[in-house]
Amino acid sequence: MTALTALAQALGLAWSSSISLYLTVLFAGLGDRLGWIALPESLAVLSNPWVLGVAGLLAALEILAQLVPGVATAWETVHTAIRPLASIALAVLATWGQSPAVVVVAGLLGGSLGAATHLTKLKLRTAVDASPEPVSNAAATGAEVGTVAFFAWAIWNHPWVALAIALALLLAAFLVARAIWRLLRGAAARLGGA
Repeated sequence: MTALTALAQALGLAWSSSISLYLTVLFAGLGDRLGWIALPESLAVLSNPWVLGVAGLLAALEILAQLVPGVATAWETVHTAIRPLASIALAVLATWGQSPAVVVVAGLLGGSLGAATHLTKLKLRTAVDASPEPVSNAAATGAEVGTVAFFAWAIWNHPWVALAIALALLLAAFLVARAIWRLLRGAAARLGGA
């Protein structure tokens, strides 16, 4: 595998783990264990039964938390301290064995992409959480699970396509979150002035 391909895989993994760290670890580990993907040796630990069990339990808790308005935003806020650091760690592990420069670049870019993705998701999730009906939280959670499941496969089979899609989704999510927040601020201003 070339250093650039390993870097693309590392960045795809960093992006995915910023959407859901626990689902990313669970799906990647299961995919490797079932032979659907081949993780690099440095990430083979993700298919360990203990890692899969803990990731599965935390993923289930995350899904339940994200279905409850208010709790979803609190969960995302707490993960501001977790996901960007995990993005760095997974990006570094994905490139382990490449040249030290590639490993450091993967950590730097993975952390930056992870932070940008998580903060965009936090802003979008907070806007969804402000919606008075429960369907939007369930729809957002379902979309996240499906996206992370797709990326668990795509990162290892089509890393450049996966990275391009991830960057496009990040830009789209940022623009949608910005538009929703503008609408919410406008509605709040109209209600305050009425």
